[in-house]
Amino acid sequence: MKLPIIDGPGDGEGSLQVHLDPETKIEGALVIAVYGKGGIGKSTTSSNLSAAFSKLGKRVLQIGCDPKHDSTFTLTKRMVPTVIDILETVDFHSEELRPEDFMFEGYNGVMCIESGGPPAGTGCGGYVTGQTVKLLKEHHLLEDTDVVIFDVLGDVVCGGFAAPLQHAHYCLIVTANDFDSIFAMNRIIAAIQAKAKNYKVRLGGVIANRARETDEIDKFNERVGLKLLAHFQDVDAIRKSRLKKCTVFEMESTPEIDAVQAEYLKLASTMLNDATPQHATPLKDREIFDLLGFD
Repeated sequence: MKLPIIDGPGDGEGSLQVHLDPETKIEGALVIAVYGKGGIGKSTTSSNLSAAFSKLGKRVLQIGCDPKHDSTFTLTKRMVPTVIDILETVDFHSEELRPEDFMFEGYNGVMCIESGGPPAGTGCGGYVTGQTVKLLKEHHLLEDTDVVIFDVLGDVVCGGFAAPLQHAHYCLIVTANDFDSIFAMNRIIAAIQAKAKNYKVRLGGVIANRARETDEIDKFNERVGLKLLAHFQDVDAIRKSRLKKCTVFEMESTPEIDAVQAEYLKLASTMLNDATPQHATPLKDREIFDLLGFD
């Protein structure tokens, strides 16, 4: 299958990007893309943030953009089939599908979709994202949605991984207080900077996750011009919630759980009422090593 691409310097020097079909723009909803180093807790963060938005009375749609399709399982309590898997069953004739074939209701009414991905070593994740949004538009499923959250896989290494940024208003970066996470965050900042030239996406801020301290994050943020929006420490209750296949809002009340819930609700409220584009300048690789104390 030939993929639509756009080349030239618009999205960064020498870039080859999956082209956004103007007909697949998401309108009317606040769109947030959650990025960060692989394994940093983006899915846990995304699902709990979706639950927080729903607690604030918003109609929420979460779209998992990872081939392992586990973004939404704490919301739905199961691994739901992916858009690509379902499309394959009808030979990619999307008109034969019903919304209930690929969209599933999760905790507190959060609607959940797993876009899936192409077979390993083939295809493009950006194409998959585009097909998912196109399907949602065809079935008019975005018209009654207040918030859309894209949970995006791993590090940004190509235009396909950056495709959700073409739809988003804000990108939130999840990071731990370590070099590898911050290195990945720096690359994500560069991707947003490139996409912001042609699309509405802006950097929303940083979420510290599994981090007792934030000294390295703070040092980096001060250098590049970022702000910390939320801080989730290495709390065992968050880990247990994922093992229990539930969000933190379904866990038994304890001072620890109550504090985590409050932090997620505060983050959701900030994104709804006080979101401010942040303007950051990514560092060169050598500058990150020097900044964080590596020889």
